[in-house]
Amino acid sequence: MAEKIRLLPLGGLGEIGKNMMVVEYRGKIVVVDTGLMFPTPEMLGIDLVLPDFSYLRDRADDIEAIVLTHGHEDHVGALPYVLREIGFPKVIYGGMLTVGMVRSKLDEHKLGGAPLTELPTGQVVEAGPFSIELVHLAHSIPDMRGVIITTDIGSVFFTGDYKFDQTPVDGRPADVARLARLGSEGLLVLAGDSTNADRPGVSPSESSVGPALIEEFSRCKGRIIVTSFASNIHRVQQVIDAAVRLDRKVALLGRSMRKNFNIASNLGIANAPEGILIQPRDIEDFPDERVIVISTGSQGEPFSALRRMANNDHRDVELHSGDTVVFSATPVPGNERAVNETIDRIYEIGASVITAKDAPIHASGHGWREEIKMMLNLTKPKYVFPVHGDFQRIRLHSELAESVGVPPENIFRGRNGLPLEVGADSASFGEEERSGIIFVDGIELADPNDASLRDRRTISGDGIVVIVATIAAEDGEVVVDPEIISRGIVALDEEIGLNDELKDLVEDSLEKSADARVRNHDLIQSDLHDAVAGFIHKRLKRRPMVVPVVVEV
Repeated sequence: MAEKIRLLPLGGLGEIGKNMMVVEYRGKIVVVDTGLMFPTPEMLGIDLVLPDFSYLRDRADDIEAIVLTHGHEDHVGALPYVLREIGFPKVIYGGMLTVGMVRSKLDEHKLGGAPLTELPTGQVVEAGPFSIELVHLAHSIPDMRGVIITTDIGSVFFTGDYKFDQTPVDGRPADVARLARLGSEGLLVLAGDSTNADRPGVSPSESSVGPALIEEFSRCKGRIIVTSFASNIHRVQQVIDAAVRLDRKVALLGRSMRKNFNIASNLGIANAPEGILIQPRDIEDFPDERVIVISTGSQGEPFSALRRMANNDHRDVELHSGDTVVFSATPVPGNERAVNETIDRIYEIGASVITAKDAPIHASGHGWREEIKMMLNLTKPKYVFPVHGDFQRIRLHSELAESVGVPPENIFRGRNGLPLEVGADSASFGEEERSGIIFVDGIELADPNDASLRDRRTISGDGIVVIVATIAAEDGEVVVDPEIISRGIVALDEEIGLNDELKDLVEDSLEKSADARVRNHDLIQSDLHDAVAGFIHKRLKRRPMVVPVVVEV
């Protein structure tokens, strides 16, 4: 049987987030990215959403390397949980900033011994039957790297997130020459970013945001609060540069914002002139017209600095009339509601809001349709495997590939868990593997079907009723009146008559149990549960969680 490269996506297809690809050849594995997603509103109490990496848990000894394209959470955020479950691989590669940010993250998880290694672009390293090379690309975070993985039968190129920014803030555009050489060498598979396959044309340069920020800031009379992704170091740098031009001080708000900027500064990637940065607690010491705050919370995250400010719950900054909040980011799909709620609350306070709809104060880090075509034309892949996008964008990416001459039969629209098996002269989908999601609930990993999560959904939908009954251990007689505690059921909270009926029902159920010849504690609680649940459904047409607590004295 001819040897094949197996590309197994565990995340990132049919969704935007939790990117993770398993590359297999001759029984060995290289993992490209270990990303996460943030929970949607119906994921009650869940902190993070990870790809289901149980496949890797079973193959941990076969992993030669993990390669990280860049430092965004949807590409590196799951790494601590992966390492905690499968142990350390032989090596973890990334660019300088990526390694710096990930090292800080792993230290927080007490995984400081992980074998993080900076891999310079253009340097080829061996990892089992694989050769690995990183290619410099432009994105909204420095040190974005495409990944070339080469085997005896050909090369696979993972673009990660990219755009063809001709005037990036750091002056380092994508290495187009290396991409062109990759195409001339003969690329077997291109696994390309599909995020903006629905946007025609070419994305604006990140450098265009700086002048727009200065123009908008110059019109503001009071304090300016800019919110952006904490990892968008180039954006933070441009805000600081604007503050220098306008003679304003800058305060960094949010733990991740301060941490990422400090890491970038220590690596020489970012710079703040001496004296311009002030502590958040010192903001009130300066006139409003002399202050710019750079804050986390551009996605309406519940515990972010901006959300707390909007709810008058921040320790150092209280929003007021005259402030201007600048959203230098656009909502990630699924976050629109949270962002709109934050904006509405800011308006209620009396502050003003400027978004990317009002001014060109944001530039996407993902290439638009013409840039996707450019990547295809430069690398000239034999097979195209669109990744990093929902099914709509994957399909649009496929159509772009066909438009530039890739045969339709060489374009593979996949999904998580469905491996693409590629030989030197053929490619096809293989047998589906387990994939899906894992929840981070506090510090523990949880299955989406976990009973506790079902309980949360029940409580959020129909409320909870706790029945506390005290009976005599000798004869089962009711010792004191039962106590009924309800939450989330208005009729029980407000209708005293209904509550009294429910108490009578509880006493009747307990008396029947007392009359029984054989009394079992579990059966008493089960009968009580059924009686109360049936009564509430009959009277209120609701199915709350019913928790009977029977105490024998």
